[in-house]
Amino acid sequence: MDQAPRDHMTPEQTARLTVLDKRHLWHPFTPMREWCDPGHEPLILTGGDGALLRDSAGREYIDGNSSIWTNIHGHNHPAINEAIRAQLDKVAHTSFLGFTNPPAIELAEELVKIAAPGVLTRVFYSDDGSTAIEVALKMALQYFQASGRPERVRFVSFENGYHGDTLGAASLGGISLFQKRFQAHHFPAEHVGSVAELDALASPETIVAVVIEPGIQGAAGMRPWPRGLLAGVRRWCDHNGVFLIADEVMTGFGRTGTMFAFQQEEAVPDFLALAKGLTGGFMPLAATLTTEAIFEGLRGETFYYGHSYCGNQLGCAAAIASLRIFRDENVLAALQPKIALFADCLERLRAIPHVREVRRCGFIAGIELGGADGAPLDPALRTGARVCMVAREHGLLTRPILDTVVLMPPLCVTAAQIGEACEAVERAISGVLMA
Repeated sequence: MDQAPRDHMTPEQTARLTVLDKRHLWHPFTPMREWCDPGHEPLILTGGDGALLRDSAGREYIDGNSSIWTNIHGHNHPAINEAIRAQLDKVAHTSFLGFTNPPAIELAEELVKIAAPGVLTRVFYSDDGSTAIEVALKMALQYFQASGRPERVRFVSFENGYHGDTLGAASLGGISLFQKRFQAHHFPAEHVGSVAELDALASPETIVAVVIEPGIQGAAGMRPWPRGLLAGVRRWCDHNGVFLIADEVMTGFGRTGTMFAFQQEEAVPDFLALAKGLTGGFMPLAATLTTEAIFEGLRGETFYYGHSYCGNQLGCAAAIASLRIFRDENVLAALQPKIALFADCLERLRAIPHVREVRRCGFIAGIELGGADGAPLDPALRTGARVCMVAREHGLLTRPILDTVVLMPPLCVTAAQIGEACEAVERAISGVLMA
């Protein structure tokens, strides 16, 4: 007789946790009225290996969005597990304010080697993507204040951009769904859609920085940028003495086919914001990389910003192990045929009725749903969410962005699993929209 998975739970245990969850928890980006409905059975995830996750009943699913865009090398990777265990035997966390530790130092050395050697030389740690962006914003602003240019106070970002949910990062966002309710509390930010619109901005000498998601916009529904746009933004920033902040929280660590998306256009930013996949998706940790010139401009000042767990040893140990896996397992080279297969599988989805568009950048994809006539769907119907719920029945876990189904598996996903994930999406679309 086969043994149950080590993370298997009895129906009684699952029922008890379901009751407690609905009684006490508040989930992000989740319609809680539906969640707490007596008829809704939350999926309780208890284990995982590689690109697969298991629920409390022992059912397996392909992790179709890398556990909200974080997991890189798969769940339960032995090298990252061991690195965390080894560090745990020493110390889990000590303050980084006025102190330091070996994993934080070693990780910084590795990051500056792989990002832009000789250009991005300084690493500031924080907690998540939002705080990585906040660090860049405050450093950039303080730099111009310290250098006698206090007139530079404006920030520019791109339409439909998303840079986090803290108020500073959210101020840059260009998606009304996330912005509108709190807009009165945001600092002013200007939005553009192209380099031509950057050119049209008045008084560029008062701009601090331009912020962009290189390669592809995530929360906008996985929308790739045209080739050359990032390089054009870099040239505009150089011409006008404006900093470029690259938000690679989602796109970093191989997602677009290179370690970082900006490397595809050799458009090195002045600030590089990293999080999500930094630790392989195992621990919360973020980093903001910047230049020696910016560091020198602020060397004589204290940067009054930081978080209790920034530079924590467990997160840094996991990140070092993740970067070592890239080298030891030749991850980026092994990814290239998977990207080609992924593109082929997605191409077949284009022919499905109710698929308006398939958008892809490297190993990131969005499948936008629509009516049989190609028109957009009524957002109130939450069709994307219903398709993702049905996809579970076919062994795939993912989340939509409104009516765009996201596919972004861990880089370790197998060829067979890529095909199974695309098939699950096709069957789910048929089940919801073509029944």
